[in-house]
Amino acid sequence: MNERRPTIHDVAARAGVSKSLVSLAMRGSPKVSDASRAAIEKAAAELGYRPNATARSLADSRSRTIGVNMAELDNPIFPEMLGGAHTVIRSRNYNTMLVSGERDPELETMELAKLLEFQVEGLILISHRLPAETVRSLADEVPIVVLTLKDLTGPGIDSVVTDDEAGTRMAMQHLFHLGHRDIAHVSGGSLEPAVVRERLYRSEMQAAGLGSMTRVIEGDLTNLGGLEAARTLLQEGKPPTAIFASNDISALGVMAACQEFGLSIPSDISIIGYDGIALGALRTLSLTTVAQPLGLMGQVAAQRLFDRMAGTQIDDRSIVLEPELLTRGTTAPPRV
Repeated sequence: MNERRPTIHDVAARAGVSKSLVSLAMRGSPKVSDASRAAIEKAAAELGYRPNATARSLADSRSRTIGVNMAELDNPIFPEMLGGAHTVIRSRNYNTMLVSGERDPELETMELAKLLEFQVEGLILISHRLPAETVRSLADEVPIVVLTLKDLTGPGIDSVVTDDEAGTRMAMQHLFHLGHRDIAHVSGGSLEPAVVRERLYRSEMQAAGLGSMTRVIEGDLTNLGGLEAARTLLQEGKPPTAIFASNDISALGVMAACQEFGLSIPSDISIIGYDGIALGALRTLSLTTVAQPLGLMGQVAAQRLFDRMAGTQIDDRSIVLEPELLTRGTTAPPRV
């Protein structure tokens, strides 16, 4: 038979204090003397008592929980953002409740409704798929910080993004500096970060006098999408000397397609991605990329959310962080 789990009554009896005093001590109340707190902590440790978080939150009408929505569980940039946010959430003695819409905006909206049912005190939305009107309606319920939805602010909403325009210019200028002129782009479809990157690719090619050489093959920001897009491109005949992929995951698919066609990277073709995922730094991949500060984005989002929850700031802001070019082993001057 399992032993009975110790209760707050047991702690009070062993410490020689009232149940209410134990409850105050567990909540960190300054009304408890140092001597009583020490006795209570000693009794709790001896009994192996762990306070019931649910009951405690009900007692003070606070859930001490932050809801986090991730649009995709298998996209490496989102867990890295989550890791940064969770570090801050944990440091504030809050819990993290995670849901995912798995690339389905309708399912994402349903999952967010579940978070509200659990009375989360704030929301961090790591998504580029949610409609703006959905986010704004959620802000009527709880404070919100959005990651990756560019410049989406409003009453009760902040956003944390990176400067995609500057990042795309970094990628293109890197290729131009190496001597590339025949540069193709594997896009990411209609999602906002991908749209910005495609637009800047086109404008950079135009500004360099290479508008007639612009080639865009649509992908979907997935590994398979990058693979299929690159296959389509390479089947057309003469390959470009460089490919700029809209994100790192699709860039890995592009690399696989190039290898299928017998192209050596970077001596035959250069490839650059976007995001700076940890996987790309592996020696076997060594992907040149424009890195977003993913962990920092999560940290800033969580800090901003706690500021908003505490009422220490009321201005709605879009916080823009700077990306960084990471030159690795997949880019080189074109073969003469």
